[in-house]
Amino acid sequence: MTHDYFHDIKKGVVLDLDSLNNNDLNLDKLEQCLPNWTFYGNTKPEEVDSRIANADIVVSNKVVLGKDTLSHAKQIKLICIAATGTNNVDLNAAKKYQIPVCNITHYATHSVPEHVFRLILSLNGRLIENNAACVQGMWSQSPYFCLLNYPPQDLNGKTIGIIGYGDLGQAVAKIAKTFDMKVLIAKRDNNDRREGRLSLNDLLPQVDILSLHCPLTEDNFQLISSYEFSLLPEHALLINTARGPLVDEEALLTALQKKQIAGAGLDVLAEEPPAVDHPLLNCGLNNLIITPHIAWASQQSRQRLVDQLADNILAFKEGKPRNLV
Repeated sequence: MTHDYFHDIKKGVVLDLDSLNNNDLNLDKLEQCLPNWTFYGNTKPEEVDSRIANADIVVSNKVVLGKDTLSHAKQIKLICIAATGTNNVDLNAAKKYQIPVCNITHYATHSVPEHVFRLILSLNGRLIENNAACVQGMWSQSPYFCLLNYPPQDLNGKTIGIIGYGDLGQAVAKIAKTFDMKVLIAKRDNNDRREGRLSLNDLLPQVDILSLHCPLTEDNFQLISSYEFSLLPEHALLINTARGPLVDEEALLTALQKKQIAGAGLDVLAEEPPAVDHPLLNCGLNNLIITPHIAWASQQSRQRLVDQLADNILAFKEGKPRNLV
């Protein structure tokens, strides 16, 4: 690519800024990357083609850039995914049309693991039940100073199984070890021969807590379903802060209702935002905690993300692309 090619990169568009910025971020570094930016709070599917038609660089957090869209937008010089996961961009189509795609890495290695343990500690400590017991007057009626209807459990000595041992999985393991927990790591696939990695068949029966940190691919859709729930101990907790479709939600609801597992903490669902009548949102179970895909979303993490977007764009303009996927 010639110097003129990079010199001509002037127009950028952000398709869904409001999913990143709650009016609490400094965008100066990003704005200074290009002379001409257009920022959209959100973009509907039918608006995508027109909004990227004249853009040199397209930034998307979750707006889908599919095959048909990319076939009509060959002028794009770079797609920046404002996330680590890449499933909102058709990477095969991008490669076909020679459109580089970069993502964001290492930005939520504090936020996500902390949220994982917020969920674990809440479930393991039975905070929902104990809070309800206070609000409903059960503690007030106790003949003793305490109420032991819902005793918490120690994390010390428990075993956590981790599926997906990248930055986030490793950060979760690091925190787990501070609780003196045992850490087991799942194999990536049947061809994974790395020492210490276990197949799901071997890992699941041993864990007290299962935490998911792998990307969503065609091969791991509903990775955790009825069979996997049958392998987990009855006292086990499932934590998913990765991608909703990794878990068969119908099978999860059944497992919780039949007490095949003790509880689940979810930060993601298969459809986001979920329908108001989503079964998991309306099941009324006190051993299920759902948060609205915010494990990654501390102000500090989002600022790192936006700053890294700028770094990716500047590196590309200098002819030294980074974080390519």
